[in-house]
Amino acid sequence: MNEQKYRWLLYIIVTTIILTIVVQGYWNYKNYLLNKQNFINQVQVSLDNALDTYYAELAESNNLTLIETDTLSILNQGKLKLNTDSILNSITKEHKVLSGKGISGFTQLKGNDSGFTFRKGKNHISQVRVIKGTKAADSIKLLKGITSIFISIKNDTLDFAKLNPLIKSEFNRKKLEFEYVLKHYKHDSLFNIFNAEKEKPNFLKARSKSTFLKQNEVLEIAYPNATSIILKQSFGSIIISILLVVSIISALFYLLKVIKNQKQLAEIKNDLISNITHEFKTPIATIGVALESINSFNAINDKEKTKKYVDMSSNQLSKLNLMVEKLLETATLDSESLEFHKESLDLVALLDNLITRYKTHNPDKLFKSHINVKMLNISADKFHFENALNNILDNAIKYGGDEISIALNNNSKYIEISISDNGNTLRAENKQRIFEKFYRIPKGNTHDVKGYGIGLYYTKTIIDKHGGNIHLDLKNKLTTFKISIPHA
Repeated sequence: MNEQKYRWLLYIIVTTIILTIVVQGYWNYKNYLLNKQNFINQVQVSLDNALDTYYAELAESNNLTLIETDTLSILNQGKLKLNTDSILNSITKEHKVLSGKGISGFTQLKGNDSGFTFRKGKNHISQVRVIKGTKAADSIKLLKGITSIFISIKNDTLDFAKLNPLIKSEFNRKKLEFEYVLKHYKHDSLFNIFNAEKEKPNFLKARSKSTFLKQNEVLEIAYPNATSIILKQSFGSIIISILLVVSIISALFYLLKVIKNQKQLAEIKNDLISNITHEFKTPIATIGVALESINSFNAINDKEKTKKYVDMSSNQLSKLNLMVEKLLETATLDSESLEFHKESLDLVALLDNLITRYKTHNPDKLFKSHINVKMLNISADKFHFENALNNILDNAIKYGGDEISIALNNNSKYIEISISDNGNTLRAENKQRIFEKFYRIPKGNTHDVKGYGIGLYYTKTIIDKHGGNIHLDLKNKLTTFKISIPHA
């Protein structure tokens, strides 16, 4: 995949992620508004139901049933006793007041449960019994021959002490719990208020739509926005939405990571093929020239020249063989078939030998040794461990500066080997990938330094299999590889 296609794919994935977040956010916001409206409707319905129940109970308790004397005589079986003088005095007073007003009679209640009725035309007086409540009145209707008058008395004020339990009962039934304020208005003036100290500026308000309220009378409830209640109602859908968004984003990022890895792998493969081709061309070309010289220039009759060309070809074949072995060895590192033959290894002696060898072959480089102990043993496979150190020193020679330092530090847990150079080939962006298989620092199509990008991968694998670790440190203008190995 080329860079342009990869960039376009990246744009598409990022756009998809943004659109997913926006759509899910909008959907959750609309769901929140819907639940908020549902919450407001529940409060409205609860208030109306509570007020209807309040007025229904009030009507039942304030109903009066009036039963005249004839009926009472049936009920009391002649035991009715009238204070005639008192009644006549009352009638005389009322008659004078009502004379000339066209009123044919009146009923006057005496006390809570009795009274009398006077009819002017018949000049008739009958006693009245007062019965309260609808249940008692309904039972009286079952008696034959009884005529009753029903009176329902309405209060001018709302009794909040009786109304509040009904409202709370409705809220509990709908699983709503919050503080609220009640206001009773008459002719747009506040007549009564409950819980006034609880009201806040951001409270929502609703007015009862009950038909029992009188004209120009309003009952208003103020209550909190109750975002927590609304979110609690939306909790399930919010969690599902979040999980969906996280799943989509995770899948897209994983897809992007896979594509990126494939892109890097393709680049590494192309670089490896280019490097191998470049490395293999030299020995193959050399062998070809030697064979052509033997055939074309009658070198076969010259034993000295023949031996020279054959030795040259043998050396180049050895190089080819070494290259193939390195590639095969790298494949073996990933399997469990690689076996170590660990033994007690003097790390000081090993490092001294390596430093001496590299000094001899690279007289133009300055080697500094900071080893302050005479002997330090570890348990390691000498062949592989020496190769691992060789790879780091070889990289320091190829890519480093003119000064190479080797230090050995011993602490209670680990032995630390530090190999530093003053080169500036490596950058921070290479640090994370320097130990990857076949990775080489990008230099386009330039192959000024031979290699396949497997040396540091091999070193890290060997160190890991010995129970240690290796990391790269780029500080103080130095490139430092630090290896930690456990004690023997």
